[in-house]
Amino acid sequence: MADSVAEHLQKDMECEGLLECIHGLKDLDRECFQVLIESDEPLTIDAVADRVDRERSTAYRSIQRLLQAGFVQKVQVNYEQGGYYHVYRPTDPGEVADDMQRMLNDWYAKMGQLVQEFRDKYEERSVAVES
Repeated sequence: MADSVAEHLQKDMECEGLLECIHGLKDLDRECFQVLIESDEPLTIDAVADRVDRERSTAYRSIQRLLQAGFVQKVQVNYEQGGYYHVYRPTDPGEVADDMQRMLNDWYAKMGQLVQEFRDKYEERSVAVES
């Protein structure tokens, strides 16, 4: 089960913890993202799998989660004689941070709305009981 907000606030977190906290990504996803960030060029799934010492299919699933979360971009490379393959590169960290900030702002606004609904619902009952 997910940790409560109170439990998250009590933990010593690093910035990479946002990948798990906001996007639900796993440790392997963080490793794959780090590999892509540290690379001077886009990498194939096979190259990522080698660097994180995992099976190709495991690395592929991790990269798919990163793609879905917007942390990674997929680029098609065409062979001259026909056919193609894909390489992956990290999304600009500034864009990723902006997206996380927007998501956090949306979450904060939603939580504020729910707190107000809680206040309205239960203060009304509390006043009725006191009367």
